[in-house]
Amino acid sequence: MSTIRVLIADDHAVLRAGLRMLIEAQSDMQVVGEAADGSETVRRAGEVAVDVVLLDLTMPGPPASVTIERLVRLVPNPRVLVLTMHDDPVYLRTALQAGASGYIVKKAADVELLSAIRVVQGGGAFVNLTRPGEAAGGPEMRHVPRDSPAGGQPKPLSQREVEVLRLLAQGHTNQEAADRLAVSIKTIETHRKRLSDKLGLKSRAELFRFAVEARLL
Repeated sequence: MSTIRVLIADDHAVLRAGLRMLIEAQSDMQVVGEAADGSETVRRAGEVAVDVVLLDLTMPGPPASVTIERLVRLVPNPRVLVLTMHDDPVYLRTALQAGASGYIVKKAADVELLSAIRVVQGGGAFVNLTRPGEAAGGPEMRHVPRDSPAGGQPKPLSQREVEVLRLLAQGHTNQEAADRLAVSIKTIETHRKRLSDKLGLKSRAELFRFAVEARLL
């Protein structure tokens, strides 16, 4: 099993120390460096072999979006996972547009953070964005697939379909989604097919983009 090499970028030394302890306690992870501002993050990422850059949004130096763009452009194969206190979808969109592979709020559980690191390192996308005041099931969503004929009627998603869409967009496997919702994997597969039929979206990446645009994450 290969080791996931993580660079921690945060301007709070105490938080970096806590993250280092958490990450290095995992048999498949290793912290290969730390940085306290955006410029140092890019420099350190260019000096060591890095798989995942764990990046705070509000550090000294250039804007986080610029740091992300530089990392993606200059460093070989980095996966940027934003770890932030901001749960506003505007920050999420900015980070994703700059090239981040994941976005997770600091109040998320340790297990969520570790799962996010593994998902983005494996090439997936992971988002955990808590929006205060929103019901757990999320809003009912309507969407006309791109290939629908003119005048086609939008197809509503059920509350459970929204829950499944959110979990899949966060990077969870069918089995993990089934475990979280306490249903069978067959049920998840059925909901996934219905999502594909209703939304006209086939890949996980397309589901992820739709979930972001629809403010489900």
